[in-house]
Amino acid sequence: MPFGLTEEQLKFRAKAKEWADKHAAPNAEKVDVSGEFPADTIKKAGEAGFMGMNISPQYGGHKVDGISYALAIEEISKACASVGVILAVHNSLGVFGVYNFGNEEQKKKYVPDLAAGNTVGGFMLTEPEAGSDASALQTTAVLQGDHYVVNGKKRYILSGTNAETFVLFAMTDKTKGSKGMSAFILERNTHGFKQTGRHDMMGVRGCSPAEFEFTDMKVPKENLLGKEGDGFRIALTLLDHGRIGIGAQGCGIARSALELSAAYAKKRVQFGAPIGKNQGISFALADMSSRVDASELLVWRAAELKDSGQRFSKESATAKLFASETARIVTERAVQIHGGSGYMRGSPIERAYRDAKILEIYEGTSEVQRIVISGSL
Repeated sequence: MPFGLTEEQLKFRAKAKEWADKHAAPNAEKVDVSGEFPADTIKKAGEAGFMGMNISPQYGGHKVDGISYALAIEEISKACASVGVILAVHNSLGVFGVYNFGNEEQKKKYVPDLAAGNTVGGFMLTEPEAGSDASALQTTAVLQGDHYVVNGKKRYILSGTNAETFVLFAMTDKTKGSKGMSAFILERNTHGFKQTGRHDMMGVRGCSPAEFEFTDMKVPKENLLGKEGDGFRIALTLLDHGRIGIGAQGCGIARSALELSAAYAKKRVQFGAPIGKNQGISFALADMSSRVDASELLVWRAAELKDSGQRFSKESATAKLFASETARIVTERAVQIHGGSGYMRGSPIERAYRDAKILEIYEGTSEVQRIVISGSL
C-alpha cells in the first residue's frame, strides 16, 4: 500500500478523536469504577455512525475502509478502553457476522438495527471447557421440526449484560469435531435463554462480560448462519477480522500511556532537572514510541490486506500479538515513569495498565496468535 494515511482517513481519525474526547473520555473513570456498561455512550456512538463501520449504507451502515476503522477504534480506546472494545466486538464480530454470512432475509431483519446502534451485537463462542480450543464446544443444537433445540453454557461473553443479538456457536454433530460446529443468530428474548452471572474483570470493566446457560432453548431454523457445519469456518473468519480491532485497541491504550508519560517526564523535576533528561527515562520513552509506531503499521497492513481481498490471517494475528504485548509493555513502563502517582487508583496510567493485560487473552491468546503465525510459515 502507499505509505501514509489518506486525507479521508486522517479526517475520519479526527472525527473519532473529537467524538471520543467529548463522549467517552469524560466517563472513563466512572465506567472503570462502577463496571457498568456505558449504555448512553454506546447509544451516542450509534448516532455518530460508529456502530456500523463495516456495514454498507444499503443496510443502514456507515462503511469505511479497514484502516479508518482501525484508526477509530484506536482513538476511542485512547479515551476509554471499555467503549473501544465494545465497539470492536460489535463491529467486527456481532453485526459483521450477520452481515457477512447471513442471507438476504437475515440481513434485512437484523443488520439495520445493529448498524444504527439500536441494538448491541455479541459473540458467543467461549465455554467453561472450550476457550482457546474452540473445537471442544459442548453446547449442542439439535434440529427438531422448525427449530433447533439448544442446550449448553457460555462464559466471558463481552457486552453480555446488554447485547440483544448474538452470533452463537454450537455443535450440530459432535461426531464430526470442528466440522460439526454451526453458527446461529440468537435473540436475547428467546425462551430458554438465561444469563447466569456477570464477570468482574481486572480491566476494561465496562464491557460487562457475562455467562449464560441454555436449557431446551428453541432457535428458529431460519436463524442458522450459512449451512450446518460452517460454524468453525465462520468463527475463524470473524476472529481474523476481530483481531484487527483488538490490535487497534492495543495501539490506543499504548499511545495514551506514551503521551501521558512524555508529558509527565517534561514537568516532573528530580535532582534539579525534568526526569526526561535522565537517560533511563528518555530511552524508555524512545522504546515505547518505537513499539507503538510499529504496532500501528502492523495493524494498518492487516487492514489493507483485508480490504484488498487477500488472505490476512497471519497479518491480523501478528498485529494482534505485537500490539497487545506492546500495550502491556508500554503501560508497565508508564507506571514506572510515573512512580507512586502512576500506581494510585484513579490514575489513568493505573487504569491503562489493568486495561492492557486482557488484550493478550481475549479474541485469541498470544499463544494462539503464535500458533497461527508459525503455522502459516
